[in-house]
Amino acid sequence: MKNIIIVIDSLSGGGAERVMISLATELVKQGHRLTILSLSNRCDYDVPADITVACLFNHKASKVDRFWLIKSSVKRLESWFSDERIKNGPCDLVLSNLDRSNNLLSLSNVPAVYYVVHNSVTEELNRQKKLGPLAYWYLLKSKKNLTKKKLISVSKGIAKEIKAGNVIVPSEIQTIYNPFDIEAIKEKASIKNEAIPKEPYIIHVGRLAKQKRHDVLFAAFAKVSTNVNLVLLCNKPDKALTLAKKYGIEDRIILPGFQSNPYNWIKQAQALILSSDYEGLPTVLLEAIAVNTKVVSTNCPHGPNEILTGDLAKYLVPRRKPEQLAQAINQVLSDDVKLEDAEILTKVSAKNIASLYLSLTSI
Repeated sequence: MKNIIIVIDSLSGGGAERVMISLATELVKQGHRLTILSLSNRCDYDVPADITVACLFNHKASKVDRFWLIKSSVKRLESWFSDERIKNGPCDLVLSNLDRSNNLLSLSNVPAVYYVVHNSVTEELNRQKKLGPLAYWYLLKSKKNLTKKKLISVSKGIAKEIKAGNVIVPSEIQTIYNPFDIEAIKEKASIKNEAIPKEPYIIHVGRLAKQKRHDVLFAAFAKVSTNVNLVLLCNKPDKALTLAKKYGIEDRIILPGFQSNPYNWIKQAQALILSSDYEGLPTVLLEAIAVNTKVVSTNCPHGPNEILTGDLAKYLVPRRKPEQLAQAINQVLSDDVKLEDAEILTKVSAKNIASLYLSLTSI
């Protein structure tokens, strides 16, 4: 039995969080000890009871690596791992996720750490420049903290980008796709939910953030057949509604808010749409394919072109092009698309992905 710790900024309703819960679930199923150490006490997911969740701080994760708190935060992290070692023995593998967790662990003496990169580093930095020099400096410093560290990229595109750039010079980097328990996803997708609309709809799943480009999605949807509505599973439905009014589509969108089980919503949709500027390996595309729901995606860096291959590649459109996104949505709604044999599904089996992570414990 291996003792594995997943460290993450929080368990808020994001893709990285859902990915790590899926990995933890599979590792526990295989008989290993698994603890998720969250920097903050926020948890939007229903975490399985056999996964231990610990909280390092009682305040928001955004405070833990401010320069006047960083030393005390690192010391607290090291103390937690010291206590864990006494209780359960040495940690065989530590997986760090997201910038604040990475910052603390990169400055700590905690051993056996791998840093999981979930997004395009270049695109994140380009986005941060627009928020001012301090925000950019913080993110750049966070990324540079990964130099000489062992990295895991969730897509081949991310690994290629890091190797070609000069922001992060890792000691090693390898790609491990996100894990998916296809049968569990199908089971959750079959759960009845009376809140799911009976009329036809397409769906977008993702937090309301600039990266997700809801503005592009809404501009495209305004040009889509009026025979379908748009369901948004997002964390800020009120703000989403305000934005939708700018595009005259407020009467055609449905806003149930964040859903801990999005799979039955996705399964009942006519298609799932991804409109992002950048990603890592978009979880929602894989989940939609797994439940036989058609997809359209921007060909953003990185991940969509590793998922939508073969006949599915025609549903990739240039990012930031609402007109072309609308055309692809109208097209997919009328197409008969075969998803059962999508090549990517054989590459993301939770059992196989867990084995790749476990192989790191013998290195």
